[in-house]
Amino acid sequence: MITEKTLSSLPAGVNGPLYDIRKIKNGILHFGVGNFFRAHEAFYVDAILKDDPEWGIVGVGLTGSERSRKKAETFTSQDCLYSLTATAPSGEHSTRIIGCLRDYLLAPADPEAVLKHLVDPEIRIVSMTITEGGYNMDEKTGEFDLNDEDVKTDLQNPDRPETVFGYVVEGLRRRREAGLPAFTVMSCDNLRHNGNVARKAFLGYARARDADLARWIEENATFPNSMVDRITPTVTPDIHEKLNRESGLNDDLPVIAEDFHQWVMEDRFANGRPPLEKAGVQFVEDVTPYEQVKIRMLNASHIMLCFPGVLVACDTVAEAVQDADLRGNVETFLNEDVMPALRAPEGLSLEEYRDSVLHRFSNAAMGDQTLRIAGDGCSKIQVFWTDTVRKALESKRDIARIAFGMAAYLEMLRGVNEKGDHYTPNEPTFKDAQWKLAKSDDFVAALGLPAFDAWRDLDTTALDQKVIEIRKIIREKGVKAALPVR
Repeated sequence: MITEKTLSSLPAGVNGPLYDIRKIKNGILHFGVGNFFRAHEAFYVDAILKDDPEWGIVGVGLTGSERSRKKAETFTSQDCLYSLTATAPSGEHSTRIIGCLRDYLLAPADPEAVLKHLVDPEIRIVSMTITEGGYNMDEKTGEFDLNDEDVKTDLQNPDRPETVFGYVVEGLRRRREAGLPAFTVMSCDNLRHNGNVARKAFLGYARARDADLARWIEENATFPNSMVDRITPTVTPDIHEKLNRESGLNDDLPVIAEDFHQWVMEDRFANGRPPLEKAGVQFVEDVTPYEQVKIRMLNASHIMLCFPGVLVACDTVAEAVQDADLRGNVETFLNEDVMPALRAPEGLSLEEYRDSVLHRFSNAAMGDQTLRIAGDGCSKIQVFWTDTVRKALESKRDIARIAFGMAAYLEMLRGVNEKGDHYTPNEPTFKDAQWKLAKSDDFVAALGLPAFDAWRDLDTTALDQKVIEIRKIIREKGVKAALPVR
């Protein structure tokens, strides 16, 4: 396995840290040490430690499952070192050892150890990748959900928290009591305005615990928004074996990612920050324009490709984008429907971004499954397509590709592809009523699914008719016959 001792004898072609890991000090505590964090935030931090060694990371796992315990043991046995392999669509790849993670704590095993780090003056940033759904927001009210059982437990036992909210707020309380400055709370999750979401969640918890403490947090802590982007697939046993075989390492924690990476962030930090601009992070006043480009181009085209990709039995994104017809439809969607109604931030070329997106989709090494990307389509359509659809309807632009995308989504929900193979579509928000509509042959009624709620206030008569027409063609002649004429 990789340890501090093995850094002096790495296999040829594997790059080790450019700094002495024994001299790194902790400056960041991170909740949720998953693959994306290890390929993204840790990758960026690792790149600046040679010049600024005060920003090492303490990783924290929040759950006490057997899998989590094994993960913690593995990190400890490897001195928190791991390999990151970046792979280009051409197949070229490079492997480096990431050494910025200097400690790993399993919170349920020793809550007080985590809290001691949170009150340590050297910790100036608390970051997290707790998934988009990890912020405990009530979907109906848009507010922090105080009815969650774990949250209730933490409010009753604040000195021994179990949730990220309990840890962060208790850590901030102890800092206030000790006369220490607040830290920055930095969300690195892939959701819009992630800093605003984090701010609402943590302040919602803090107000329920102590109104005065909440005011102090609001006045002293900061919650910068950021836009994060890097494809980081699951490391299956086969991928694990392949990575070690190709690198010559014996790594129990290998990570693979695409060679592309992007991080755009608001420069709002309460207590200093690492010089991440040296590693390529772009600091801006407002991340919204960058979020819009990513959502309306990358994310929107991802599902525009994968809904029909599932139907024509393309297992991976790379297979789907190699299909000339499916790729052509996505390109036309971007050129004709998205880009004319999208304002790019200064210095960003939409044409170059489009080409980058399609190039990234072709990366076979990522092995990203079309069915996974098509999952939770109801939520994704509302987030990724809404602005484009509304602008098309309001300006009476061509709606053929949008209608095709909607029809492909509805047909995908049936759970059978053109070869007759069955699969299980994933729609976590669907109840029995929604599944009944999705599985029925009532094309009109299916348009009432919540995926299309965000533009229901507009005149959708022509769009609805086109969706029904395309669904009939898909049923009778197949997906390719239903593609809009370019």
